[in-house]
Amino acid sequence: MTEKIIENMATIKERISNACRESGRDPSTVKLLLATKTVAAECIKIALQAGQTLIAENKVQELKEKYGILQEIPHTSHFIGHLQTNKIKDILKYGVSCLQSLDRFDLAEKLNRRLLAENKTMDVLIQVNTSDEESKFGISPDKTVELVKQVANMESLNIKGLMTIGLLSSEAEKTRRCFRLLRDIQQQLIALALPGVEMKELSMGMSGDLETAIGEGATIVRVGTAIFGQRPTPDSYYWNENK
Repeated sequence: MTEKIIENMATIKERISNACRESGRDPSTVKLLLATKTVAAECIKIALQAGQTLIAENKVQELKEKYGILQEIPHTSHFIGHLQTNKIKDILKYGVSCLQSLDRFDLAEKLNRRLLAENKTMDVLIQVNTSDEESKFGISPDKTVELVKQVANMESLNIKGLMTIGLLSSEAEKTRRCFRLLRDIQQQLIALALPGVEMKELSMGMSGDLETAIGEGATIVRVGTAIFGQRPTPDSYYWNENK
């Protein structure tokens, strides 16, 4: 298992480098995030011990279960799943430094309030539903700017960019349109030059479409199955708020 994970990580890094080269980009501008949903803590440890530093969970329960085992190895933890407001305290307790899936005002408001009470700040990415699928969470593209303006007024939240899942399609051009839309929204927000808003991060692209995402400007690609193997549950499980 150790050798396979390390081999898979090397393959992904090569794919990232090749995609950057084809797009005329420096590979150092793209961060590899390990999407660790359903992955055993011992397998994640292998990746961390091999030099990876950025991981992310989709479910608060998994974050809690793995925290004790992983905290002994220095790493950065993001949260990329749909977050219910009653779980805010947990992502703060278990070391999440960035919420990539901020998609609504009430979540931002309650997160900000909790952070203020604990005298903390947190980086956030605004999740945008670029594929217009009911099965996916995220603010609609046409409402993104307004949400960013609202969150920008919350002193404990540091907006660093945008995130999207994109259309899971075998047709690369359909997926590309989602990534291009996210980049267009990013450029629109950069032009507005809103105080306290950074738009340096575009978190988009996964195991099957990271090349397309990098071609459209991704700065973070979220890779799980291509490193740790197929999951026992479908991706749709992780988009269901009630699970």
